[in-house]
Amino acid sequence: MARSRSLTRARRAQRPRWWTIVVLLLASITLITLSERGSLRGTIAAMKRLAHDAVSPVQRNVDSGLRPVGDAIAGIVHYGSLAHENAVLRHQLQQLQGRQLQKTSARNALQQLQQLQKAVGLRSVAQIPSVVAEVTAVDSSNFADTVDLSKGTGAGVDVGMPVVTGTGLVGLVVNAWATGSTVRLITDTASSVSVGYGSGSSAGTAIVAGKGPRAALEVDLVAPGVHLHKGMVLTTSGLQHGRFPPGLPVATITSFSSSASSTQQNVTARPTADLGQLQYVDVLQWQAPPLPPGAS
Repeated sequence: MARSRSLTRARRAQRPRWWTIVVLLLASITLITLSERGSLRGTIAAMKRLAHDAVSPVQRNVDSGLRPVGDAIAGIVHYGSLAHENAVLRHQLQQLQGRQLQKTSARNALQQLQQLQKAVGLRSVAQIPSVVAEVTAVDSSNFADTVDLSKGTGAGVDVGMPVVTGTGLVGLVVNAWATGSTVRLITDTASSVSVGYGSGSSAGTAIVAGKGPRAALEVDLVAPGVHLHKGMVLTTSGLQHGRFPPGLPVATITSFSSSASSTQQNVTARPTADLGQLQYVDVLQWQAPPLPPGAS
């Protein structure tokens, strides 16, 4: 009997449940009808809106988190072009600053230059032709301090020509070849420049000597008791057989002192030109007057 009942239940489970098929069929017909009439479109749209509202905050947070990463990647990709643009802008700014400083220093030097011209009969610095050159190499040690330029004898640059920027004297050309040249900076230990200082009865001359690239300039031959002040501008005197044209700003005094037994004051100065940031310079095509017979 028990076995007969088990077989009966198994046969019933295997029979298709016709009512389930009918329900599924009716549901399908209903969905198709509603879809054709557009009844489900509003429901589906509402569901989409709900999903969008739920996802939007997460999407905004993800975007906010990834945006700095994207900006950083873009910055890395475009770093080369941005660095070049910044270099060009810095150069343009330096040119504008140099022009403004040149105007200021030219006004200050003009009066001294006019007085010196009356005495030695030299021509105006403004009339001296020049060659613009780019600094291509820097060679600094404890004693030597030189730079190489992109212009040489092929462009009219020659040994003995002064080199300047808009703010003052840089140095002197000591070697030149067809496509380049070497300039000894005024901070080099082999450099010495005759300078003038003061005006009227307190005017005098001195020698600015280089002591190395990281040392202050030394100002020699300033007698005790001569009135000096910090920031006083020292300009080329036009002496030294005319090695430099007169009136070029060279350095400003930074300190001075003397004792009762001193034969000269201890004076230091710093270059008016920023020798640590040289990029473009002007080589003055200055020809010193010929030495008198017997002079060396």
